[in-house]
Amino acid sequence: MARNKTAIVISILVILVLILGTLVVYSFVLKPVVSGYVVNSQNQGVQYAILTIMQQASTCQEVPLTFGNQTMRLIWIDCLQQSKDILVQG
Repeated sequence: MARNKTAIVISILVILVLILGTLVVYSFVLKPVVSGYVVNSQNQGVQYAILTIMQQASTCQEVPLTFGNQTMRLIWIDCLQQSKDILVQG
C-alpha cells in the first residue's frame, strides 16, 4: 500500500516537472522567437510604408497621409526649391 502511494506521488511529481519544464521552454525559447518574428515583421512594414511615401514624394506630387479624420499633404522640399528656381529664372 505504501509502495502504491509512493508511485502515485512520484508520478504526480514527474508530471509537475514536465509541466514546469514546458513553461520554462515556452517562456525562454519559443516566446522570444515568436516575439522577434512579430517585431521583425512590424519593422519591415514600417520600412515599406516609409519607402512608398518617399517614392511618391519624389515625383513632386502631393502625398496625402490620412489618419482618422485628419489628412496631411506632404511635398518634398527639393521639389519646392526646384519650383522656386524655375520661377526665379522665368
